[in-house]
Amino acid sequence: MKPGVYSQVYIQLVFSPKGRSACIREEIQKEVYSYISKTITNKNHKSINVNGMPDHIHILVGLNPASSISDLVRDVKRSSALYINEQKLISHKFQWQEGYGVFSYSRSQLPGIYRYIENQKAHHARKTFRKEYLEFLEKYEIEFDRRYLFDFYD
Repeated sequence: MKPGVYSQVYIQLVFSPKGRSACIREEIQKEVYSYISKTITNKNHKSINVNGMPDHIHILVGLNPASSISDLVRDVKRSSALYINEQKLISHKFQWQEGYGVFSYSRSQLPGIYRYIENQKAHHARKTFRKEYLEFLEKYEIEFDRRYLFDFYD
């Protein structure tokens, strides 16, 4: 970041494996999330929390404004897919689904969103990913075309 540039930009990224495959099994989640966190840090952003379910991921990031969100998502998806495939963490070729959700937060909202991401298992015992994602889009008043949403199979 350049001298004299001060920022406080917090975003949550949400995306899913291709075909909404539930392939990020519990036994590999910690390794995958750690790798993603390191990638974010190496791209000069602040990785605050990475967690999810076998069929999707939530990432809370302190964004460096010198980089675009789309570049960050591209880099995270590309490097983590390569890592998963090179380490043979799943039995088939891994890919992330195209697209992602991005939602912004103020500093005062961070504790709540951190807990929300941390408690994904309990949260999804009550609510499907599809319902959760559509609620995010509606809550943040984001216009969307259902043809371009993730492939949902629940």
